[in-house]
Amino acid sequence: MELSTINSPKTHHNKLFSDDDPPLPTMQLQRSKGGLVTMPFIIANEALERVATFGVLPNMTFYLMKEYSMGVTTAQNLLFYWSSATNFLPLIGAFIADSYLGRFLTIGFGSIFSFLGTIVLWLTAMIPKARPPPCNLLVSGQACKSATTAQYTILISSFMLMSIGAGGIRPCSLAFGANQFDKRDTNGNIKRVLETYFNWYYAAVMISVLIAMTGIVYLQDHMGWKIGFGVPVVIMFFSAFLFFLATPLYIKENVINNLLGRFVQVIVVAYKNRKLAYPEQNSGYHYNKGSEFIVPTSKLRFLNKACIIKSSEDVKQDGVAVDSWSLCTVEQVEELKSLVRVMPLWSTGIMVSINLSQSSFPLLQAKSMDRHITKRVEIPAASFGIFTVIALTVWLVVYDRVIIPLGSRIRGKPFRIGTKERMGIGIFFSCLAMLLSGIIEHIRRRKSIDQGLLNNPEGIVAMSAMWLVPQHCLNGIAEAFNAIGQIEFYYSELPKSMSSIATAMFGLGTAVANLLASVILSNVDSITKREGKESWVSSNINRGHYENYYWLLAIMTCFNLVYFMVCSWAYGPCVESGSKKLVEEDGEMELENVSRPGSTT
Repeated sequence: MELSTINSPKTHHNKLFSDDDPPLPTMQLQRSKGGLVTMPFIIANEALERVATFGVLPNMTFYLMKEYSMGVTTAQNLLFYWSSATNFLPLIGAFIADSYLGRFLTIGFGSIFSFLGTIVLWLTAMIPKARPPPCNLLVSGQACKSATTAQYTILISSFMLMSIGAGGIRPCSLAFGANQFDKRDTNGNIKRVLETYFNWYYAAVMISVLIAMTGIVYLQDHMGWKIGFGVPVVIMFFSAFLFFLATPLYIKENVINNLLGRFVQVIVVAYKNRKLAYPEQNSGYHYNKGSEFIVPTSKLRFLNKACIIKSSEDVKQDGVAVDSWSLCTVEQVEELKSLVRVMPLWSTGIMVSINLSQSSFPLLQAKSMDRHITKRVEIPAASFGIFTVIALTVWLVVYDRVIIPLGSRIRGKPFRIGTKERMGIGIFFSCLAMLLSGIIEHIRRRKSIDQGLLNNPEGIVAMSAMWLVPQHCLNGIAEAFNAIGQIEFYYSELPKSMSSIATAMFGLGTAVANLLASVILSNVDSITKREGKESWVSSNINRGHYENYYWLLAIMTCFNLVYFMVCSWAYGPCVESGSKKLVEEDGEMELENVSRPGSTT
């Protein structure tokens, strides 16, 4: 589940605009394009897209097991692949938007693809021949007929269409909204207007997740898949319709050069110049006029050869390289270096994302437990993930409103927990969450056996499902620490020109985590069911040993914490205050960190 939150009620935003952005039209009293009038359409587009896509995810394990006769391992692996694609494609979407289409067209095409994806998924529920014959894999005791190649193709096509849609909408929506305001306006209102926009944006995204995990899940549980998947189709239609309705009102930014090409240039030129000697003095390097990077650093020194000036003919009179594939700037080299340096710490967040992506097992646990909070009120099994969202939100409020002011008062100076420290704390809480998950599952399984439910996985154990709430809360706190800490770390440590890369790195880590989670799950299933034994991750939750699987993840997370400490020590100190501020003197505007955490889709 991917969440988007702000790190502070003051709305910390960072580097949404860079000096390289094309100037926007000056805001007049009667503005023809852009402004607050476009905000409801942009915000509604992403908020409704998240309701539609998040709404079909929580119960998808049940849908695959009941309607497609999949085992829990196969179903979870399919969801891992889907989540990986959904988290990876925004990186491609950002590249396409910045290099070819622009943000408006990328969001537009993304909305269409998401709409088509929800339609195809709804058709799998509407058309009986689009899925295998009805068969309950858990209780029938017979071999159920598997889906045909055509049926699998239709199902996976729906997933891919929604992933492509998310890849177009999610990396562009926030920045496209920010582009609707004139960053050069000097009337003093721009900062307040932007803060209002960001607050509404993140509030809408959070509300959309809550609606998806409660309202849509309720429809699926009580009115069936046809209605439960049909409502997201209607929602996604309105998401696309509202976005295109305001087309004449949008400011559409120009396409800019992409960073990926700049990185490739550095690697290629450094290889070409690998036999070139380093300059005896620091005056032999090529740099942009006015750049803060004049001389390359000594770290990863071999890359410095990409910016060595071999002769005066390599540079034009205006200071620009004659051939960018033969000579790079110091700034280009330092951008690549900064990316390489953060990669080890980036890799430490993968284990946390793996833990957060374990959606099927908590779902099956909740389904087998008493979910009543009163005699008439029962929480849907797929809605327990809402406690993760609540814990994350509550912690952010407590951190910003209580811990920071109290720490500042005690110390007598501004106080904050550093980004690397928060990342480490998040890993620790993730380890605790897996440990507690195993303990609760061990107790639940013993009770199910004592009550004679060993061969009846659909039986309800006399144990309240509210015992699952603490592990969800620990996951929420882990995400609040680690995910937000990661994104602030990338924003503070990477150059301003790499803001798009900073945004995409967390999603890329989540995508990698989904793939690795699938590998771990498949190996656990394969190894533990040898010699005719019951798999730890059996579809029969009472015969399996989910607690051992949780504890394996806890042990891996513990080793990951040690690995994080080594990487943190090797990296050294971070940028002072953990954030870089973008100050535009013309508009007296200061934007700070945007925090967009996310786990799996």
